[in-house]
Amino acid sequence: MPGTFEPLPGGGAAVALDDVEISIIRSLAVQMMELIGPGPAEDASADPLADLFADGPSEPPSDPVLRRLFPDAYGDPDGTPGAKEAEEQKAHSAEFRRYTENDLRAGKRDNALAVIRSLDALSPAGEGGAVLELSPDDSRKWLGALNDLRLAIGARLEISDEDDSDLLFHLPDQDPRKPMVMAYLWLGGLQETLVTTLMP
Repeated sequence: MPGTFEPLPGGGAAVALDDVEISIIRSLAVQMMELIGPGPAEDASADPLADLFADGPSEPPSDPVLRRLFPDAYGDPDGTPGAKEAEEQKAHSAEFRRYTENDLRAGKRDNALAVIRSLDALSPAGEGGAVLELSPDDSRKWLGALNDLRLAIGARLEISDEDDSDLLFHLPDQDPRKPMVMAYLWLGGLQETLVTTLMP
């Protein structure tokens, strides 16, 4: 089971992780939470339903990672619309973003927090590692978090398609991007095996 998720009887998944792997995943999840930012301020005196109706941002984020995590809902990235179509797409995307981005951010924060909590709860299994066992619900949260982490790293590495990741795979060891490329590929392997465990 080292390095790959395997199904657990009755649902869920398990993976053996060493201390370095645990540290890397936890650090990346913490960075993801910091990048996404805090949720709406919790004020006990405020209306508890207010957050449900709070408008989110209408403009896309300026950070390329956040743009990858929260892309515009409308617009064909391969197409080149005319001026009128581009304005309509921008208006529709702004409206969609205003009503959905807060919830999307909350979901991504919850997934990253689930990763951090499950790693913090691990008991050492000897030899500098542990076996992580996830419930079906936690497995889905981990899957979402792994996807977000890969999107974030891919954006930083400017990976736009599979051809880019193939080129980066052959970087020389002295290239400063090499550790992030290796993390990107490793997280992809974890993600793929976790998807397999969740399939019926």
